[in-house]
Amino acid sequence: MKQICQVCMHRCELDEGQTGRCRGRKNTGGKIICDNYGKITSAALDPIEKKPLKMFYPGSKILSLGSYGCNLSCPFCQNHEISMVGAGQVNYFSVTPEEVCEKAESLRPYGNIGVAFTYNEPLISYEFVRDTAKLLRQKDLKTVVVTNGSVTENIAREILPLVDGLNIDLKGFTEEYYKSLGGDLEVVKKFIAQAAGQCHVELTTLIIPGQNDTEEEIRCMTQWIASVNPEIVLHITRFFPNWKMTDRGPTNTEKIYKLAETAREVLPYVFTGNC
Repeated sequence: MKQICQVCMHRCELDEGQTGRCRGRKNTGGKIICDNYGKITSAALDPIEKKPLKMFYPGSKILSLGSYGCNLSCPFCQNHEISMVGAGQVNYFSVTPEEVCEKAESLRPYGNIGVAFTYNEPLISYEFVRDTAKLLRQKDLKTVVVTNGSVTENIAREILPLVDGLNIDLKGFTEEYYKSLGGDLEVVKKFIAQAAGQCHVELTTLIIPGQNDTEEEIRCMTQWIASVNPEIVLHITRFFPNWKMTDRGPTNTEKIYKLAETAREVLPYVFTGNC
């Protein structure tokens, strides 16, 4: 019997045994399940600034975990080896929320403040994030999510009260550009607006030459961000060729600095990355 996944804007209609376009959710026994629950492809103790989070416990470290799958299809994805594949195409190990919490606690002496769900799109497996975050909070450990923000308002309502820090990719500020990536700008804007009132939020915009790199677009984007909360941190990040876009050159460094200056006309906390 077909079931409709309610996690993101795609609302995949799945037959029994079929996996959604995110590769992480599946119709099993007439129910949409999180097929990549606790399946970890990548793990590291990272500086918090690598998420990137510039104004959330600076100088600390965080246990960073990734699974596989993503509900967007960005041709420049730096983690495409895990985000653009499914269970049968990548190596992983399985953990429980309890095991993750125990590991996070054991890393406190090394400066660890909690767990970051990152590398692929973590909210396609929101159940694992939710279950782990509840345990982390009991131990006074932080939960960080690095996400594209492409989930429904219902999922956001369930997850956001459990999250301490977010970095959300705001990939551009035109619906046309978002559609080219398989996304929906309005969905992401709603997620950002929901998140801004509940936890620490930083945004990242990767500047792709000829795609989202005009001062006009950055000005429109930052004006909207300020209307949500002028204290939101924005990272303007330099693009380097990757995956399906290796035929392009990187973003000009001066371009990044110029767009960052444009953003600072509106927002007080703007940082550049990959420069």
